[in-house]
This record gives sequence, C-alpha cells and structure tokens, in this order.
Amino acid sequence: MPSLKTWRICLLSLVLLPWAACAEPLRLVADSWPPFTDQRLPGGGVALELVSTALSRAGYASDYREVPWQRAVLGLQRGDYDVLITAWHSKDREAFGYFSAPYLINRIRLVQRKGAGISFEQLADLHGQKVAVRRGYAYSPSFMADDQVQKVEVSSFENAAHMVQLGRVSLALEDEYVARFLFNSSLKDVAGELEFLPRPLGENELHILIRLSQPDHAEIAQRFDAAIAAMHADGSYAAIMARYGLQ
Repeated sequence: MPSLKTWRICLLSLVLLPWAACAEPLRLVADSWPPFTDQRLPGGGVALELVSTALSRAGYASDYREVPWQRAVLGLQRGDYDVLITAWHSKDREAFGYFSAPYLINRIRLVQRKGAGISFEQLADLHGQKVAVRRGYAYSPSFMADDQVQKVEVSSFENAAHMVQLGRVSLALEDEYVARFLFNSSLKDVAGELEFLPRPLGENELHILIRLSQPDHAEIAQRFDAAIAAMHADGSYAAIMARYGLQ
C-alpha cells in the first residue's frame, strides 16, 4: 500500500505535473563508485544527484540503495530494484533492461607504475599484459573480446591500484574522474608511484538502465532524457558537476 509520503507526492504531482503517475518511488541502485555514487559524499555523488534531480523534474519520486555491483545487476534482473543509475551499454543488458540516452561520459584510462615504460596506441600493444579490470563491468567490446590481453578481475580500483604498485599486474583500468578522486583520498599513499598512460582506452557513455519488467520503462527513459536536456539548458546540470569539481 502506498505510504502517506507517497500520496502527498502524488497530490503535488497532480497539481504541478498533471501527467505524473501516482506510484511508489522508483527504487534506484548502484554500487559505491565515487565521485559518481557514494553515500558518504554530500548529495550521494554526482551521478546520483544528476539522476535523482532529473527524475524528480520528470515527476518521479525515488529511493536509493547502494550495494555491491553484481548484487545491483542481479537485483535489477530479479525486480528488487527499478533503475540501475550507472550503467555502461552492453548488448547482454538489453535482455533485462531499457537504456536511457547517455547523461554522462566516462573517459577510461590505463594506469601504470611510474617508469614502467608501457606504451599504448592500439589494442595489440596490450597483448601479453596483465590488466586489472572491475568485476562485472562492461568495457569496450573489442577489449573484452581480445583474449590476448590478460584480464585480472578485481572488486575495486583501490585493489587494482595496489596490485599495479606491487607489480602483480602491469596496468589497471578506471574512469579518469574516479581515479583522480581516489588518488586524492583513499589512494593518496600510492598515488605518487602511479601514472596515467597518455592515450585513453576509450570513452563509455553512462546511462540509467530501467528493468524491462517495469511497465513504464520506455516512458521513464523518455521523461528522464527530456529532463536532462532541460538541466543542460538552464545550467543546473553544470552546477551539479561543478560542486564535485568535474567541470
């Protein structure tokens, strides 16, 4: 049964947004991925702020849960959650989720130990290298399909960075914003021993992924996309990015 809070939101929605549906809040989920998602950060992270603000403008209340990545994906598949808020596109995810348009761009960088002398211009340059990757993440299809790159799955970039520093792997992969944030916080002790390779592996577009079993999945995505466009136009998108130092 909808809560009193939900009915109040519904009444307000009917006044301000007559087309809004009176339903339970959308159940949002992601893993801890600072500065994009992290309940310890003011506002919960830039991705959570962008997504929750856009959904609110689109007429949807929302609740957020933060769980390990694989549990978040499985929970979306099982219907425990409605929206995975930090999803890179992959074909297999289309089997259980509906992608919004991208609302953010992730620049994926390779990190090496300083002085390691690894050069990267094309994928073949990584053949024979051990590369730490986040378990369950969808990197570029060409990278994932290349079995001559030795991929070592890890649970976090912190683990990957320490493995690079100790020489257990040659390289680690992470979004540049994430890596820089962690180099200034939890990885400050090893940051001076690590460096980015000049050329990024590529760019990934960040989407929300709405479970297909949610009856209004396409409409939610459409309204979310329109709200993000409006936020770009009125400057509120840039203001949120600036608060996290990401402009």
